[in-house]
Amino acid sequence: MAPWTVERVSAALPPSSIGRTPTAAVIVLPMPRFSFTALREYASTAAPFIVFGVALLALAYKILDPTPPRRVTLATGVAQGAYAQFGARYADVLAQHGITVELRATQGAAENIALLRRREVDLAFVQGGADVPHEPGQDPNIGLESLGNMFLEPVWLFYREDAARRLLNGPVLTSLAQLPGWRVNLGTPGSGVPNLMARLLEANAIDPQALTLGGEPLTPAVVNLLESRIDALVLVSAPESLMVQMLLRTPGIRLFDFAQAEAYARRLPFLTSAVLPRGVVDLASDQPPADVRLVAPTASLVAHDKLHPALVQLFVQAARQVHGDAGWFQRKGEYPNAREGERPLSPEAQRYYRSGTPWLQRYLPFWLSNLVDRMWIALLSIVAVLIPLSRIVPPLVDLRIRSRVFRWYGRLRAIETETTRPADERLRELDEIEGKLDDVKLPLSYADELYALRSHIQMVRRRLREEAS
Repeated sequence: MAPWTVERVSAALPPSSIGRTPTAAVIVLPMPRFSFTALREYASTAAPFIVFGVALLALAYKILDPTPPRRVTLATGVAQGAYAQFGARYADVLAQHGITVELRATQGAAENIALLRRREVDLAFVQGGADVPHEPGQDPNIGLESLGNMFLEPVWLFYREDAARRLLNGPVLTSLAQLPGWRVNLGTPGSGVPNLMARLLEANAIDPQALTLGGEPLTPAVVNLLESRIDALVLVSAPESLMVQMLLRTPGIRLFDFAQAEAYARRLPFLTSAVLPRGVVDLASDQPPADVRLVAPTASLVAHDKLHPALVQLFVQAARQVHGDAGWFQRKGEYPNAREGERPLSPEAQRYYRSGTPWLQRYLPFWLSNLVDRMWIALLSIVAVLIPLSRIVPPLVDLRIRSRVFRWYGRLRAIETETTRPADERLRELDEIEGKLDDVKLPLSYADELYALRSHIQMVRRRLREEAS
């Protein structure tokens, strides 16, 4: 039996029976079916708005790109250098967030800059002053952003005492101006040291042709120094470098004391004066036996400007763990920092230095906190658009449901006013319409519309019967 038949029978019960059969009436009336019908009406009417909202969400997701890539490439340096050691620590930290850091060994900072400009790596350690000079008006840093200053990289000029006695008639090298005639290894061109030393030699009015300059990698250069095949070598590295640690403890090898360190720092903005404190290498043997003045460019972590902001945020957080402790040239928490450097600071890095770790990331997994952090503004905007649009859903639902009943009134009116056909033929058409009404499904709250139509059909039927008689 159709649902409307059940309602018609229930409505026709005499008043005397209503009190005796309320439970039966409730059981017979198919309430869940009508509830499902109403739900389906609202769902079908709201479907275009839902599709529109999903489309907006997908567009926002594509534009904002909240999900970072799971693999990133970091250019480090030579195998025994500080860059390689720091790179391994970064890889361990980011692995905790599901990010794989591929470490690319290089000759040093100059090669790292070149790789960044060619977009062959995503990030790289870059030493201040390592880039080649550029013509005025050129901006070599277009497309590159700094994630902050990470640590100091002193200029370590190690030389043999016997070479100083032979060339200077004394065991101590006191000025870079005394270097002409020395055999000095500056490292490979990709290390950045040759570019830096070229500026230091120029500041001392020294012609590079006056020196015998070598370009051996670090390990062969150290062997040559120990075996007296060269007089000195220069490297720029954090004190964590194994080669630096070893040379500082090697008898017969001295570390050059930059007595004019402050003057170098004033003339070359990428340099900072630093002091290697007495005894910091080995307190028991009092190494070094006196404070040693050094000049130090600042190492920064540089990325190309297309690197995903979430990865920038993670790397800056990792930098706090890797470089934030106290060291030979810094106090705890002094690095990393956002002080002005050679390259503009990434906006995401600025956000971290200003506000710290994002609030959500302190309580949620990285992927979820990043998704919410980058999508919440878009979500609010979409909701703000959809709320006004959602107000037209109920009127549309009402119109759709009522139209299922009202569309029959046109035929009913035509049957009533038509005079060309006989009454019997029009009565059969009325019966046909009434039969089709049994298949019409409406929410229970709209049942009165259907009953009104049925009563009007009965009214027209009576008129036609009177006409036929």
